[in-house]
Amino acid sequence: MPALYAGFGCRRGCPVDVLDVLLHEVLQRHGLTATALRGFASIAGKADEPGLQQLAARYALPLVVFATEQLQAYEPQLSHRSAVAYAHSGCWGVAESTALALASLSHAGATLRVTRQVRGPATLALASAG
Repeated sequence: MPALYAGFGCRRGCPVDVLDVLLHEVLQRHGLTATALRGFASIAGKADEPGLQQLAARYALPLVVFATEQLQAYEPQLSHRSAVAYAHSGCWGVAESTALALASLSHAGATLRVTRQVRGPATLALASAG
């Protein structure tokens, strides 16, 4: 199974359990396993978000954050462009862009494996590479 990279977007104060349930639902729905995960990503403004930090600790995986400028290159690959996300962050799609950016750090040819999925205050996308 190829390595997976999870990109998250969330509202401030999003609980770790909401993020974890979303992750498990998406993995199960697509026949994927948590053992394939290599890291979590989000936008720089979420670096101090407790739910994301707790999720990364729960899975013993790194949480990597990207500046808006680093994410602009992935805009053509997005399945969805959110005006709300853009208004808040300057990025058209936090989950998809950050998943692609994280997958691209160690592999060329990153692609979305699972497009943006939403659960309440959280969004998740999965990318793979190579």
